[in-house]
Amino acid sequence: MVESKIRKDTKLIMDIKNGIELKRVNTSSKDFIDLVAILDQELAIRDGAEHDFYDQFNSLEDIKYAVVAYVEDQAVGCGAIKAYTDTSMEVKRMFTKKESRGKGIAGLILIELEGWAKSLGYDRCILETGLKQPEAIGLYSKSGYKIIENYGQYKGIENSVCFMKMLS
Repeated sequence: MVESKIRKDTKLIMDIKNGIELKRVNTSSKDFIDLVAILDQELAIRDGAEHDFYDQFNSLEDIKYAVVAYVEDQAVGCGAIKAYTDTSMEVKRMFTKKESRGKGIAGLILIELEGWAKSLGYDRCILETGLKQPEAIGLYSKSGYKIIENYGQYKGIENSVCFMKMLS
């Protein structure tokens, strides 16, 4: 079991075993913006010609809640949530730098985002990812997310896979 320390005054969560710190931020955080820029570069390569379609739904304007993961004071991962309906938060902008992958960082970010959504009164998280992102599909599947019918702007998009998880 991973040892964790929570300090509510700074909204910082630390995974002592792995030296991972999670900080709740807003989307004006320089570290968050820098990580999202790297994510967008990677997605442009993975998605190819479809990138512009997906990119239009990834504006930071409507996102109020973000988490940045740090290892030795270096920003290594991020994720965010935004209200989708009165009961659902949408998980957005999940990313871990290549050199930090495979260490459980994305899973910790996701857990923190789910807890934050629940504390804000939401009862489920939904999200979309692409078939060209098998690591993301694996993360969401092992984190208790179930595949659902594509929602909203992703209806009828063959490369999209949508997920949902009830927050208990």
